[in-house]
Amino acid sequence: MIETTEFSRPAEDRRGPRTRALVVTPVLGGRHAPALARGNDARLEEAVGLALAIDLDVVASKLVTLSEIRPATFMGKGKVEELAELAKSEEVELVVVDTALTPVQQRNLEKAFSAKVIDRTGLILEIFGQRARTREGVLQVEHAHLTWQKSRLVRSWTHLERQRGGFGFLGGPGETQIEADRRMITERILKIERELEQVKRTRGLHRAGRKRVPYPVVALVGYTNAGKSTLFNRLTRADVTAVDMLFATLDPTLRQIRLPHGAHAILSDTVGFISELPTQLVAAFRATLEEVIEADVILHVRDISHEDSDAQSADVAAVLRDLGIDPETDERVVEVWNKVDRLDSAARGVLAATAARRDPDNRPALMSARTGEGEAALLSAVEERLSARRETVVVTLEPTDGAGENWLHRHGDVMDRRVGDDGAVSVTVRVEPERVEGIRRRFAAVDLPPSV
Repeated sequence: MIETTEFSRPAEDRRGPRTRALVVTPVLGGRHAPALARGNDARLEEAVGLALAIDLDVVASKLVTLSEIRPATFMGKGKVEELAELAKSEEVELVVVDTALTPVQQRNLEKAFSAKVIDRTGLILEIFGQRARTREGVLQVEHAHLTWQKSRLVRSWTHLERQRGGFGFLGGPGETQIEADRRMITERILKIERELEQVKRTRGLHRAGRKRVPYPVVALVGYTNAGKSTLFNRLTRADVTAVDMLFATLDPTLRQIRLPHGAHAILSDTVGFISELPTQLVAAFRATLEEVIEADVILHVRDISHEDSDAQSADVAAVLRDLGIDPETDERVVEVWNKVDRLDSAARGVLAATAARRDPDNRPALMSARTGEGEAALLSAVEERLSARRETVVVTLEPTDGAGENWLHRHGDVMDRRVGDDGAVSVTVRVEPERVEGIRRRFAAVDLPPSV
């Protein structure tokens, strides 16, 4: 069965004609259906959103139901012919197939459709290539794209063989074009890896510098378009790009935030995850995602209003596990159920009850990044997680020891300040366990809080 959906073109003027594209989402049925089924309409909408993210002119989209996968063309002969007829009638230049295709399948479909064909991996790589802005992002995307491209070089260019060696020797054909391309790609990959290693060392130095300043790192992760950048802007009062578009943010951004008791932290906005995220991208962006690995708190932002919210959460969890982080057992992970403003009162009541039944240590924060609802509760939850492994001490200072009090503000979270009858200043400060000994060496009067 093939279902068709038409999409209206954006009204704004653009430079030059856009590529006319057909988006095809194959859906496996029966025993081949995935264990965690997604809504077919949502899958199709996401695929179209990916195509629109690189400014393709999507003239139509298709849901194609398959009983099995065909090795040669992925889809059955009848469906391929039907799609080929549509591509011809709509003058389609590009067909996006929302699944992973083998090189042979891609080549056979291109012949059948008389149009360029890219699969889901190629589409995501194209988006990343357009969105990367920093030197590191450009290098990572190019590395991923070349690694993927190298695997798709097939021996179909025999007409491009060099018929003689370069020194006039007689004999068979010399290096074929495909071998030359593979060699050039390999050389470029090695060069990029050397440059990325230098970038990684530089990022490591920056991270080490931040560790010398007692600012913990809070990392945002989540499915693409879950509202991470909107939440980032809300918490930091920044102006990071936040639009209703898949992968609107690619390069990581870091800003300072203030917690309820006056302490500061660094908030990091990272690239969004997506189902079937190309393994090349996970590997290439590992240096960037080290911000997540090293983070003190990880906020998993979910679009709780989305029909596939649970499936999207599972996709994010899978990527986190690839990074060595188990969201079910890692105490740093806090779920943020975002976009509650899109739910009606009944749905919000059910959601609040569901969250309340969770264990307090694993309770999600309900939030609307757009309206600011739940912001205070989220910041309190972040502060609570950060304080879980910190120690609290009370330092008594002379009234004239302004430098000492300034030192405490710079190296810890000052929770309370009291002035005694004798003028002595008692400062309650929360610090990393490894800093306690340094405080005891620097100050004469260091005690535990009265409640301890």
